[in-house]
Amino acid sequence: MAARGTGMVTARQVAESLGVAVSTVGRALADDPRISQRMKLLVREAAQRLGYVENLPAQMMRGGSSRLIGLMLPDIRNSFYATIADALSACCDAAGYQLVISIADSPETEARHVRQLASARAAGIVIVPTPAPQPETCAMLARIPHVQLLRRVSVLSPAWFGIDDEESLRAGTAHLIAHGHRRIAYIGGTSDYSTGAARLAGFRRAFEEAGLDPALGSEHLGPPADPGFGAAATAAVLAEAEPPSAIITGAVQLTGAVLQAIARREGRGPAIVGFGDEPSFSWWQGELTAIAMPIQELALACGGFLIERLRTGAAIEAHASIASARLVEYRRG
Repeated sequence: MAARGTGMVTARQVAESLGVAVSTVGRALADDPRISQRMKLLVREAAQRLGYVENLPAQMMRGGSSRLIGLMLPDIRNSFYATIADALSACCDAAGYQLVISIADSPETEARHVRQLASARAAGIVIVPTPAPQPETCAMLARIPHVQLLRRVSVLSPAWFGIDDEESLRAGTAHLIAHGHRRIAYIGGTSDYSTGAARLAGFRRAFEEAGLDPALGSEHLGPPADPGFGAAATAAVLAEAEPPSAIITGAVQLTGAVLQAIARREGRGPAIVGFGDEPSFSWWQGELTAIAMPIQELALACGGFLIERLRTGAAIEAHASIASARLVEYRRG
């Protein structure tokens, strides 16, 4: 069925096919909580069957939101963030939303992208925030339903889904100590990030709990997504007069950089506990203990939480969901 003169199916035609008011169709497609789930389903099925394309600008002029959900990530060059994007995309699609991915690794870029999502009337946002969002970003996000993922900033949404970062690094370091290592180097992100601060705290706590001199642990902190920093830190560690017998990392990108730096050297390298369980690490032929995280399950839980609030119109309340990592040992050599 097509509208005369335009070739486009109208909302009125969808309404007539169901015997309901045009306003009911508009509200159902806008996910208005006043419309029952059954009616929303009937309207969407009819719209799909007839080939109706919603007039998004008109809907936004009426004060409605789009069916877009923004996902703001600092990086997507590894399976860690790619898995998050894939899981959230499937979660959104199943609920009738479309995921829009934004890469923002600085407060300035973050502010610009949030502004653009707000301009597009995004229904909600899942954000891995920068350490210090600009005041403009905070003001805009205060008006958009959003949840924080992995990183946590106190001025943003009270809902957060993350990893037990401190315990992950404590367990990884304790694993090395239990295998006889005492001089251990930590290569991780700076404490500017909530994740970096927690992981560093876990590294230090393992020494404290083991009753070891904290000076036995050396700390090398820098940008967690910069392989160049990871390579330079590894070179500095291995060049020490008395190199540590083990290295533990605090970021996926740094794990890859450490493995590559060690592979280029001759002789037996240090024991490694690497943050992340990347398929791209499969080339490594030595021993590796990976800190593996249930990232897909965490992303789905995060997406489900946000979509349920959008569906019901409920406010985003204080919520913390913390997933535990596990140690996985590989012996490929």
